[in-house]
Amino acid sequence: SLLTRAALGEAGRPISPMRMFRIQMSTKAMTNIVPGGSAAGPALGYRLLTLSGVRGPDAGFALATAGIGSALVLNLIFWLALLISIPRGVSNPFYVLAAIAGLMLMLTAAFLVMGLMDGQGRAERALRWIARKLHTDEDRAARVIRRIASRLEEVLKNPGLMGRVAGWATVNWLLDAASLWVFLRAFGGTLDPISLLVAFGLGNIVAVIPITPGGLGIVDGVYLPTLVGFGLTRSTASLGFASYRIAQFFLPVVVGGLLYLSLRVGPFRIERREERLASLRELARDDDITRETRVDWVLRNHEDVHRHPAGRGLSSDPVDGSVGGDPPP
Repeated sequence: SLLTRAALGEAGRPISPMRMFRIQMSTKAMTNIVPGGSAAGPALGYRLLTLSGVRGPDAGFALATAGIGSALVLNLIFWLALLISIPRGVSNPFYVLAAIAGLMLMLTAAFLVMGLMDGQGRAERALRWIARKLHTDEDRAARVIRRIASRLEEVLKNPGLMGRVAGWATVNWLLDAASLWVFLRAFGGTLDPISLLVAFGLGNIVAVIPITPGGLGIVDGVYLPTLVGFGLTRSTASLGFASYRIAQFFLPVVVGGLLYLSLRVGPFRIERREERLASLRELARDDDITRETRVDWVLRNHEDVHRHPAGRGLSSDPVDGSVGGDPPP
């Protein structure tokens, strides 16, 4: 949640840290239960952010920045650990697959950034063409791409924001890797930091393959041989990784589902905030309709003076309905 909040920048001010945490856990739960969840999760996050008051382009850009930034940091961690581990002579058939996947991801991210920065006009024309084919509002699509391009320029001109996004992504992955080490250690196994990061990076890079929810089954098939290859016994690797997977994969599904319910129903739901704002807008509208301006007050009392000659029926008491009360502010 801190990573997404950092990517939102000033646009995230309307959202409290607790609400951001609930949104992020809901997104994580969706990612873990739907095949291709890496697309379904951000879609849910986008919906919840916009319901919370964040503009659509800002929400989409923040989620994309957090996702791509996090993936790039993971690949950098993996590549660095892999380069250090090569002299040790440890090999794994999945290394090449993960390295190619990471390289493709980084090249794709670089292509998107350069395309938006240097070819915004071409990107807008392409998006308009796609929108026409899909029978959607091409002007709205163009506004979105322009907004994303402007936000991208802001990010590139703001090293502090880039540093916060990269920093929180690094903290996220390193803490996750540390939790894997703790679970392995609980069953008597241990790994040096480099071997741990290689196994961790390898498993999480392969997890993005959109075949099963959260890479379920695929990740297990990569993690276990890698951990055993680094010297752990099969029983220790199996028990340690299974415990880690329960905490890392299944527990967020339960917690995220409950937090999603809290966002949709109950006293802390998102709509409750919108209902309060709607009530305030209704009161303001009614006040504008019934409020008496100074001009109305003068005209009304001028008519009363002509209707009631001086000394007959006039009263300074506002209760009797004649020339009463002070002029409105």
